[in-house]
Amino acid sequence: MSKEIRVFKVSELLKGSGEYILGAEQTGSHGCYLIYGVMGPGEKGRLLKPGRGHEEIVFAVRGEFGISGEYTGRLREGEAIHLRGEETCLMDNLGPSEAVYIIAGGHSEGGHH
Repeated sequence: MSKEIRVFKVSELLKGSGEYILGAEQTGSHGCYLIYGVMGPGEKGRLLKPGRGHEEIVFAVRGEFGISGEYTGRLREGEAIHLRGEETCLMDNLGPSEAVYIIAGGHSEGGHH
């Protein structure tokens, strides 16, 4: 017998600019997490830094982002970058509209605590 699927309505849990983290508190697992982020028009300076023992993939869902720091360039809809550990970047919304991104993260090899 299969279990009923557990659905997390992530986009409904964040109103306006900011981030919502779907992680161990909701899932009961420390193996992975998801961050749903929204940046207002022209918003600047969102910190991207997985932290020691973690890796993250940052995926642009809607809008175009400027990336500076460890890496420099543009991140457009449908594109992603990979960050490890202490690699640090700042992200800016380059467009005139709200921009949305998702970060999928987890523990690096040997990084589970």
